[in-house]
Amino acid sequence: QVQLVESGGGLVQAGESLRLSCAASGRTFSSDIMGWFRQAPGKEREFVAAINWSGGSTFYAGSVKGRFTISRDNAENAVYLQMNSLKPEDTAVYYCARHSRSCYYDDQGYDYWGQGTQVTVSS
Repeated sequence: QVQLVESGGGLVQAGESLRLSCAASGRTFSSDIMGWFRQAPGKEREFVAAINWSGGSTFYAGSVKGRFTISRDNAENAVYLQMNSLKPEDTAVYYCARHSRSCYYDDQGYDYWGQGTQVTVSS
C-alpha cells in the first residue's frame, strides 16, 4: 500500500520557521517529481513547490520563493519543505504529493497524496 505521510506542522508566530517532512512508503519515489501544495480555509488548493528526481531542479510559487526550500532524500524516500519567515497568509493544510503527468504546478497531475499537516501562523 502506497502511503505519503506529512509531519512537522504546528502553530508558530510570524517570522518563525517550520520544517515539514513527507515520508513515503509502499514504493520508491526516487525517480518522480514530488510536490508540496497547500489549502487554506475557503480557498482552493494551491501549488507551493516541486522538486525533480535528483533534487537538481526546484520550482516555487511566487508567494513562497526566497522563503521556502524544498529538498529530498531518496535514500530515505522522503521530501522536505523548509519554511522560513512565515507569514499569517501561509496558514493552511500542507500536502505532499507524487507528480504523474502534466504541469508540475497543476494538482490534477499528482496521483498520490498525503493526509496533510496543519500549519498555523499567528500575527
